[in-house]
Amino acid sequence: MADNSNSEDVPSDSFETAKTDKEKLTDQVMQNPQVLAALQERLENVSHTPSSYIETLPKAVKRRIDALKQLQVKCAHIEAKFYEEVHDLERKYAALYQPLFDKRRDFVTGDVEPTDAESEWPSENEEEEKLAGDLKSKVVIAEKEASADEPNPKGIPEFWFTIFRNVDMLSELVQEYDEPILKHLQDIKVKFSDPGQPMSFSLEFHFEPNDYFTNSVLTKTYKMKSEPDTTDPFSFEGPEIVDCEGCTIEWKKGKNVTVKTIKKKQKHKGRGTVRTVTKQVPNDSFFNFFSPIKVSGDGESLDEDSEFTLASDFEIGHFFRERIVPRAVLYFTGEAIEDDDNELEGEEEGEEDEEAENDPKRECGQPAECKQQW
Repeated sequence: MADNSNSEDVPSDSFETAKTDKEKLTDQVMQNPQVLAALQERLENVSHTPSSYIETLPKAVKRRIDALKQLQVKCAHIEAKFYEEVHDLERKYAALYQPLFDKRRDFVTGDVEPTDAESEWPSENEEEEKLAGDLKSKVVIAEKEASADEPNPKGIPEFWFTIFRNVDMLSELVQEYDEPILKHLQDIKVKFSDPGQPMSFSLEFHFEPNDYFTNSVLTKTYKMKSEPDTTDPFSFEGPEIVDCEGCTIEWKKGKNVTVKTIKKKQKHKGRGTVRTVTKQVPNDSFFNFFSPIKVSGDGESLDEDSEFTLASDFEIGHFFRERIVPRAVLYFTGEAIEDDDNELEGEEEGEEDEEAENDPKRECGQPAECKQQW
């Protein structure tokens, strides 16, 4: 029998040599500070991932976590009921606000002239307030004499149109040819759905008789949902607008600003003759607001542009309801716009501070910088 000891020794020596080389290479790599830092950061990220931590828990603990999630879903359904009752409260108080809004419309249109008591408001001119007795009376008399020569238009001209012009979100929608129509806008109202009906609200745009359409009121209804999504119940954060419906505008002949007429020349393939074809195509206009994109009921998803347009529509409807209608005079004067800008700046600063404080790479120089945010 042949002696195989030599043939067995050779592979063993080669294996030991390869192993030694591998260990040397590993030692060299592990001595590289950059490699160690990258490895450490990766390990820290893995260890700090909530999902990876949950995966390491015993089955009994995971079972209890599932039970907590069931409780969380029940909390979401209770929260949905809470918002339904909030909607009922909004409807109740809308009825209390309405007489004041009706009076606002009367003052704006000039159907009613406010009394001296109703039009009394603190003056911003401090020097005028410091004027004493007789001197102040003389100033008032002089002002009345001066105002007698001033024009006295009916009501507050272009009240709602001025609001559209002041608010960026609305002015971006308004084209030059929309402006003369919006000058006929006399009032905007918010109507809530009746008790027992699906949650919704409607915007009513009331117009005086004009040369553009025969409607006296244009409406836009926003349908809302206040219930957790069965596929993602933890995403519930309150009622959301899910669809909207406009109305048909009865345009007078040649006055429809939502379409434009174009002429196009066509050449006959056989005879070579040329003819001019006239057709109507969509035109940018605020009044497209009353012909919104319909949400598909068969589950088909919208394209990206349509989703963006629909989301913007929902945002505008919500802004009319929450800001414009309740605080119209302040958007007319610009005071509410300044408040909105200040509020937005405060939110942006708060977000920047929060991002800085939550940055894991940011070093804590002072205790305040490391304070937990609640």
